[in-house]
Amino acid sequence: MKEMQKGSLIYKVIFTTAVSVFSLYAVLDTFVIPHTYATVTTDAAAASSGSSASASAGGTGTESSAGDGTTGSASGSTASSSAGSASDSASASSASSASVTDTTYSDGNISITVTTDRVDDTMVYVADVQVADVSYLKTAFAKSSYGKNVTATTSSIASSVNAILAINGDYYGAQETGYVIRNGVLYRDTAESGQEDLVIYSDGTFEVISEDSVTAQELIDKGAWQVLSFGPGLVENGSVAVSQGEEVGKAMASNPRTAIGQIGTNHYVMVVADGRTSESSGLSLYELAEYMESVGCTSAYNLDGGGSSTMVFNGTVINNPTTTGNEIGERKVSDIVYIGA
Repeated sequence: MKEMQKGSLIYKVIFTTAVSVFSLYAVLDTFVIPHTYATVTTDAAAASSGSSASASAGGTGTESSAGDGTTGSASGSTASSSAGSASDSASASSASSASVTDTTYSDGNISITVTTDRVDDTMVYVADVQVADVSYLKTAFAKSSYGKNVTATTSSIASSVNAILAINGDYYGAQETGYVIRNGVLYRDTAESGQEDLVIYSDGTFEVISEDSVTAQELIDKGAWQVLSFGPGLVENGSVAVSQGEEVGKAMASNPRTAIGQIGTNHYVMVVADGRTSESSGLSLYELAEYMESVGCTSAYNLDGGGSSTMVFNGTVINNPTTTGNEIGERKVSDIVYIGA
C-alpha cells in the first residue's frame, strides 16, 4: 500500500513538474524567446518599392513577384536595385547639404521642425514633417529582422537606419494577428476581427481601415506603402473619431502616447506625449485625438504607447520615455516609423 502511495506521489511530482516546465516555456515563447521569420536587408527594402514580395508569419520571405504573377527575374531585381541606387544617391547628395539645428532639419527633400507643447499637465513633443514624396516616410524592424519578440530600443533602431526623425511603431511582434506591410512588403496577412489599421498609400495619403473589410493582399494591390496595426484611428475626415472614455485595452486614462497624422499632401505630424510622472501625467485617447485635430490633421492614428512612447531626433531621444514612472529609459520595441534619406 505504501509503495503504491509512494509511486502515486512520484507520478504527481513528475506530472506537476512537466506541466510547470511546459507552462514556463509557453510564457517565454510568447513573450521572451525571439523568433526571426525574415531578415530585412537594405537592398531588399530598396527593391520592394517595385515588387509585391511577401513573407509569411511562419517562415522566410517569398520571392518577388512580377506584375504578371510569375516569379520575378534577376534582371527585374537588378533594374529595381539600380533605380533604388540612383534614388539613394540623389537622397544622399541632398542630405549632405542639409541644414540642421537642435530643432530643425532641412534639405532638398525633407523639412522637419520639432516643437514642444503643454496640454494641461502633460508635455507633448511635436514633429512637423514635409517630404518630397512618401518614400521618405519609412519603417524599420528591430535588428533588421521581422519576427516575434525581436526587439531593440527606438534609438538603436533609428541609428541602424540613419533616421533623421523616428518614433516607436505598433509593436507588431507582441501580436499573432494584424496586418504587417512595411515599405511596400507584405509580412503578415492574418486579420484580427475589429482591428483598425492605418494604411499609408504610395501616393502619400492616409486611410484608417478595418481588417474585417479588406484583405492585406487587396491593400497591397491598392498601393499600400505602410500598414500599421495598433489603433484606433483618432481623426478621420478632419474630425475626432473616438469617444470620451474610449481606451486601448486596459490602458489607464492618462498615458504616454504616440501618434502620427496627415495634414496635407506629403505633410505629416508625429506626436509623442510623456506620462506617468509628476512632471507629465499623460493624455487620454480622447485628449490625444483632440490634440491631433487641433494641429490640423485630416487623419490621425494611435500607435503603441505607454513605456514604448519615444521620439528620436538627429540621434537624440528628446522625450522622457518611462514604463513605471520611477525611472526614465527606453523600452525595447519591435519597430519604428521614421523619416530618412
